[in-house]
Amino acid sequence: MNHTFINSDAIRHEFSMAMSAMYQTEVPLYGDLLDLVAEVNTEVLTKHPEIKEQLEYTGEIDRLSMERHGAIRLGTADELSMMRRLFAVMGMHPVGYYDLAPAGVPVHSTAFRAIDAQALNQSPFRVFTSLLRLDLIADEALKQEASNALFNRNIFTDNVVSLIKRFEGQGGLTLDEGEQFVKEALETFRWHDKTPVSKELYQRLLEQHGLIADVVGFKGPHINHLTPRTLDIDTVQQGMQEKGIPPKAIIEGPPKRDCPILLRQTSFKALEEAVSFKNPNGEYEQGHHTARFGEIEQRGVALTPKGRALYDQLLSQARNQLGATPNEDNASQYYQILESAFEAFPDDYHAMHNEELAYFYYQPVDNAADISSAMLGLERVDVQTVDSKQVVNALIEKGAIRIEPIVYEDFLPVSAAGIFQSNLQQDKQSNYDGNSNKHEFEQALGASIHDELALYKDIQAQSLEKCLMSLGNYV
Repeated sequence: MNHTFINSDAIRHEFSMAMSAMYQTEVPLYGDLLDLVAEVNTEVLTKHPEIKEQLEYTGEIDRLSMERHGAIRLGTADELSMMRRLFAVMGMHPVGYYDLAPAGVPVHSTAFRAIDAQALNQSPFRVFTSLLRLDLIADEALKQEASNALFNRNIFTDNVVSLIKRFEGQGGLTLDEGEQFVKEALETFRWHDKTPVSKELYQRLLEQHGLIADVVGFKGPHINHLTPRTLDIDTVQQGMQEKGIPPKAIIEGPPKRDCPILLRQTSFKALEEAVSFKNPNGEYEQGHHTARFGEIEQRGVALTPKGRALYDQLLSQARNQLGATPNEDNASQYYQILESAFEAFPDDYHAMHNEELAYFYYQPVDNAADISSAMLGLERVDVQTVDSKQVVNALIEKGAIRIEPIVYEDFLPVSAAGIFQSNLQQDKQSNYDGNSNKHEFEQALGASIHDELALYKDIQAQSLEKCLMSLGNYV
């Protein structure tokens, strides 16, 4: 039988829109945040045509308004394995390994996302997915109770599991099946205000860590935040305060720069929500839970291993100089220290390129006359095969090639931990001694994790090859 299958990118786009609509209904303040971000982005694009031009060159302009990422937290290896299969239907693959335990959050994580530039521009939706590390709970009795609670829940509908198997068996889903999939998959991420655990167990889990209570205490891995992308996170942070949306104290990540790098994040503080706890006698007891919030991200250029090492060094230097966890009381001091430390990181795309600190697209300039003029004196070079850094830099300097930043699509462990901690009302700064275990995470996942730096390197190499082939027409 011949089937006409819907593209996985289209399923991902429809799912992300359905997720956003659901979350706005569940957390109305998130809708207010989307409006604010849209206002700020429109203003930036109007006042800074060079930013608009850059986004047009990189193909990101059309996806700016649909830029989203979400975050979920899972409790077992089986949940993670099935979640990987669910995301595969939407063309999303595990990219990057993040161990948050050293920063006081008992999880390790990956990000499910598309992995090539064209698919990302069609739908950039990504989900930061964490797996709870029960091995880090010191109380053995509590660990067993938590394990039992997770064992007794099923976070996927029978229909979505059936559709996942159908996708795997026939190599895709039809349009009708794709629509059913979006509807059924959404149920896994829905908020449930009735819990399967008692208030007493919830409180003991909460005393261990707010994230443990959030994972173990509920029917499923409710989406705990969604994230629009802004072009000016500092203005959004100020705008949240003016509109009565309570922001977290610190913008996580690097300082404000003319040429943004990696990722900056902030959020509005998590909401306190009414919850009914199911006690052993089957009756429900009223209480509350705090975990769901709205996040904002400003994305910059992806860094090479050399650039990332410098970033990590400067961030550690700033935090060590502060001598405390950045918070509301020391925010101003922290920003000053951070900006001072990052003076050592070039704030110019061409400098970053020449020092091999960041990844870029290579594109022939638009004007054929400019290309022909720049190519004079390079006639004897076979630009279709050359990979000499010196020649490429000469072509850039002569104006035959322009470079545009490859946007960072991934996450930062310290920033993610900072967001989690601030929104779980985790006042005490805990540290977990458990070893980072990527192998164990991949075993639970049932697949290998893509190296995000290798993906950026490949995108840059492909763009250079395509660019040089185009320039070969002028030789």
